[in-house]
Amino acid sequence: MSTHRDPSLTGVERTFGEDEIIVSKTDLNGKMTYANEVFLRISGYREDEVLGAPHSMLRHPEMPRIVFKRLWDQIAAGREIFAYVVNRCKNGDHYWVFAHITPTFDAAGRVTGYHSNRRRADADVLARVKGIYDRLLAAERAQDSKKSAMDASEELLDRLLAEAGMSYDEFVFTLAA
Repeated sequence: MSTHRDPSLTGVERTFGEDEIIVSKTDLNGKMTYANEVFLRISGYREDEVLGAPHSMLRHPEMPRIVFKRLWDQIAAGREIFAYVVNRCKNGDHYWVFAHITPTFDAAGRVTGYHSNRRRADADVLARVKGIYDRLLAAERAQDSKKSAMDASEELLDRLLAEAGMSYDEFVFTLAA
């Protein structure tokens, strides 16, 4: 990915089994309410360190902010989303996932939290994803404020989607095709 380097990162990629699923749940504010054993093992955190903590503690600096904005916009509106995500482990290692995030609803149909299932991302797909994310990150880093960075990244992503003639969800699934 990008050459912009955070000194707390090790550059070591962790992987997990093809048949394993990382699962976590959050409240409406993104604070974790559940993490399965695979999540804890791969991330390097203990359960008492993650429960009640913001899921954003896993945010890797090489992850474009616009992807998270799209993610939050979708799930806050009560819709599921799929995304490729790189997360930071407690020790600075990282791991890539193909995430499926869904809202959790109560009996009255109100969103009460969020549920994320993550599978290991396919290495061939990641080559394409990393190229796109590098472009989005470059657009963000060329700006002098968080707002202008988000605007520039969103403009680029929207242009890529328009050129491809598809929605974000369709785009994500065509990466694996």
